[in-house]
Amino acid sequence: MNNSMHSDIEIEILLLGKWRFNTYSEKITVEFKDDMTYEQTRVQILLFSKPKELITGNKFTGVWYVSQKKLYLSVKTMPKSFLNLNIPLFFQISIADIVATIGSIFTTESYEVIIINSSKFLIKDKDESIIGTKINNTRKY
Repeated sequence: MNNSMHSDIEIEILLLGKWRFNTYSEKITVEFKDDMTYEQTRVQILLFSKPKELITGNKFTGVWYVSQKKLYLSVKTMPKSFLNLNIPLFFQISIADIVATIGSIFTTESYEVIIINSSKFLIKDKDESIIGTKINNTRKY
């Protein structure tokens, strides 16, 4: 059941910008851009999850969209990955980016948007509810 009173377009507009949220195992920062791409940084908190971070990296980029009040994220690149080895062929191929692209075809992340406003949101994946906080990008000079 979805409690959000916003349309999909309104949710997309409210999501634009940089957000920070924590799960039980990660600290995550996501910047949703108006060209429907995103940049995500994931830092593993749990010690036994650190090897995953070393292998896959902690910075991801991809595309995002909202449909039927669900946020969908599809990973396209893992730019700071241990697997991001380049194979010297006629053109540069990144093993990690190939794995990410193929993987995102089969496993797009999806989150139900429960509540959202201009400074906070509550989303739910299959295991837990996640609270996000908008990060102000204003700098004082």
